[in-house]
Formats: sequence, C-alpha cells, structure tokens
Amino acid sequence: MTMPSVLFVCVHNAGRSQMAAGWLRHLAGDAVEVRSAGSVPGDQVNPSAVAAMAEVGIDIADQRPKVLTTDAVEASDVVITMGCGDACPVFPGKRYLDWALEDPAGKGVESVRLIRDEIEVRVRALLAELQVSTAP
Repeated sequence: MTMPSVLFVCVHNAGRSQMAAGWLRHLAGDAVEVRSAGSVPGDQVNPSAVAAMAEVGIDIADQRPKVLTTDAVEASDVVITMGCGDACPVFPGKRYLDWALEDPAGKGVESVRLIRDEIEVRVRALLAELQVSTAP
C-alpha cells in the first residue's frame, strides 16, 4: 500500500487543523503524508494552540496557516473537515470525515487543552483505521 495522505481543514487553519496535523506528524512520523489548510486562513497559528501542544512535547510554532486548494484535496486520501462546512471541495473517491470540535479561537490554554486531547483521541483512532503503527 502506498503511504496514506491526510488533509485537515478548518476555517482559519490556525487551531484545530494545526493541532491535528501536529498530532498526526508526531504519532505517525513519516508513515503518513500530512497536510492542513483553511478556507479563510488566519494570519498566524493560535498562540493557545501552540502553547497547548508544547505542553505535550509537540512544536507547531513554525507552522503557518495555508489556503485550501483543490490540489491539496485531490492529493489526499482522507479529508477531515472541522467546521468549514460547504467551503471544502468534494471529489469522488476521497474519504471525508467531519470532526465536530470546539473552535479554540479566542480561548485560553485551559480550554484549548480539552480540544487538544480530543484531537489526540481522534487522530489515534484514525491511525488505527489506516493501520499505521504509532509512536509510543
């Protein structure tokens, strides 16, 4: 099987999708191709998301919000949306999942921790479905 490719999409590509991409990179290493994007990208990654991820040893401080392109969707096997609704293009043959997660925008690290931990659970379940072994 070729390397699976996962695209995480949220509106601003500043919180949820960045944390999900960080978890996937951390847990799967080079076994999965990871992308993230936003339908209306923000200026920077949410500082609370960066801080919450740093607490678990994952550095997403160097990431930048990226605009969602049809090329990114076409190149991905699994597209996971997080509150972007109809802004995400749909292509036949792709697997789409919608993760209903609270938006961390404007929230402090205490609130973002809960979202981070929920994302970790979902990413681990996704890796199990993709049959990708994870880092301990």
